[in-house]
Amino acid sequence: MKKGVSKEERKPMLRAIAEIKFGSAQADPKEFERYMLESQRKVYALALRLSGNSSDAEDLTQEAYIRAFRFFHRYDANQSFSSWMYRIVTNVHIDAVRRKGKLKWSSLDQPAANQVSWDVPDETNVPDRELMHETVDEALQMGLSRMTPEFRTAVVLADVEGMAYEEIAETMNTSVGTVRSRIHRGRKQLRSFLTRHFPDRYGLGEDVLS
Repeated sequence: MKKGVSKEERKPMLRAIAEIKFGSAQADPKEFERYMLESQRKVYALALRLSGNSSDAEDLTQEAYIRAFRFFHRYDANQSFSSWMYRIVTNVHIDAVRRKGKLKWSSLDQPAANQVSWDVPDETNVPDRELMHETVDEALQMGLSRMTPEFRTAVVLADVEGMAYEEIAETMNTSVGTVRSRIHRGRKQLRSFLTRHFPDRYGLGEDVLS
């Protein structure tokens, strides 16, 4: 599996960034490039988990850095640049999926007319979270890529990136209750895929996926 963006693949990003015209005198291209080179592996990894394939991940990474450079004058150096980029990557991904018409947003506060009920998450039993913190192997990446986009985004941000529900709610522009439901339903989707396609490794009846 591809681990990051290579030097050659960074060139289009740098050229695109160099061509951006904006009025902020506070943006320093050299400083931004330093931040970009330090963070690009993590940013690409998140983009890959969100998009599910390397081609879309590369496009997502490039668009996120272009957007970040455009608003670099708003970046607070007291916060983690990677964390700032995670939010931008997620927003770019959400915007892209919305444009494709693949993501239908729902809210616990305003349920759809045909929505019967929402699952209530069980916070005491989250074995997937422990596994996702350890590694995202090929089987897990396949499972993530086949999940409902809104569920995948919530699960990745919570179980891979370790973001708090409040942060995810702000990033996804929804309520904490909706985030909880998406994470719960997403974990169920992921577990179902793994036990169905990789029964020897993720067999039913196991307390912890391993």
